[in-house]
Amino acid sequence: MSVSHAEDILPSRIKDISEFNNIKSRRPQDLGSVGTQNTNVEGPTDGGLEAWLTIAGCFMVQFCTVGYSNAFGIYQDIYTRDFLANKSPSDISWIGSFQFFMQYAPGVFVGHAFDAGYFRHMIALGSFLEVFSIFMLSLVRKGQYYQVFLAQAIGIGLGQALLFIPSLTVISQHFKKRRSFAIGIAVTGASVGGIIWPILLNRLVQKASFATANRAAGALAGALLLLANFLMKSLPVVSRGGVHFGMKNAFQDIPFMISIGAACMVALGLFFPYFYIQLYAIDHGITARLAFYALALVNAGSVAGRLIPNFFADRLGPYNMIIPCLFVTAALLFVVLAVHSLVGLIIFSLFYGFTSGSYISLIPSIIGLLSRQSGQPGLRMGFAFTSVGFWMLIGTPIEGALLHPPGSNGSLVWLPCIIFSAISVVCGAFGMLVSRVIFVREGRNGHCGQLI
Repeated sequence: MSVSHAEDILPSRIKDISEFNNIKSRRPQDLGSVGTQNTNVEGPTDGGLEAWLTIAGCFMVQFCTVGYSNAFGIYQDIYTRDFLANKSPSDISWIGSFQFFMQYAPGVFVGHAFDAGYFRHMIALGSFLEVFSIFMLSLVRKGQYYQVFLAQAIGIGLGQALLFIPSLTVISQHFKKRRSFAIGIAVTGASVGGIIWPILLNRLVQKASFATANRAAGALAGALLLLANFLMKSLPVVSRGGVHFGMKNAFQDIPFMISIGAACMVALGLFFPYFYIQLYAIDHGITARLAFYALALVNAGSVAGRLIPNFFADRLGPYNMIIPCLFVTAALLFVVLAVHSLVGLIIFSLFYGFTSGSYISLIPSIIGLLSRQSGQPGLRMGFAFTSVGFWMLIGTPIEGALLHPPGSNGSLVWLPCIIFSAISVVCGAFGMLVSRVIFVREGRNGHCGQLI
């Protein structure tokens, strides 16, 4: 019996247990990995009803996690002007920053749990935690900073951590050849959420109350996450030698570690417009009523950015798409210094949304490519997002500090923070380029040649 044939035989179909043990002893070990050795029983189908229903469920999860987090600008405005007026804007911004951090930080543990087969458990628990915490946010008392921080930064953030990474990792079980495009469709939910949530929350707060707006948000998130739980499916796995928590092979994987370092550098500067574009527009004479739509335009541009480059990434390779997207993103950050009109703001927001959205949707494909034979797709995905989470936590506060340098007398100084953001993304782009070169030199591109 050949090794390849042995891989396709399920234990339940083998009557002679000794034959099964013999087959197990002859299975090849991927790269000598000491970590989790899991193999999908069914394997990626690159389509089919279950695969596309999983994508639909992932879209809803992204809408309710990243999309909802992108609406924090609304909360920042409400807390600063009224609900937490006793706190400084810097104190308030830590709520949103820590929420993002909590969404990424437990990634290495969440990824390990995914590899161990706890996908369904995490999605159910994460859905409950996020919805429960949103409703708790509707009950917090005015002026009570710690209550808001517990409900929004920790509660919602932790619930989103259990949803975000598993919803991305499960896509790799269903798609291989069209993985990048499938991920692009799923993460478009974050862009759509980034458009809808700010408008929805802003209108409800104006017409009703802060509590009512959060109850409506909790009800909408609850309905979508409940449906997502039924739609998404994780394929069964056969475990080779048990599940072990180990990152030795990952640390020895030079292209993987360089790509993680590059992603950390990008995280320092990429989100500057997502946090400050509205403030930049108002500070440069654009009315607040029109500047409010700047963030929505960034998210609108990212819808196309998460779809088109990912479509071509399946044909040209994720590396070949993400590297030019990063260089263009860095160039646009330099260009923002010349934006002083409404037309310029609109053009910048749409283009920046496109290129930054491309990067955000392509990075999981890069991690999937580098984890293909590791046997630890969930653990590696989680490790990557945990690493990036720490840099996201400090990136926007650094930019905020650069906006108010000593001696500025309260005025905003944009040049230092914009230069800092642009250079960070440039360094990340060069890091990705180095990762690609080493990946090819190690011969891991296989039959794909330069299309990686």
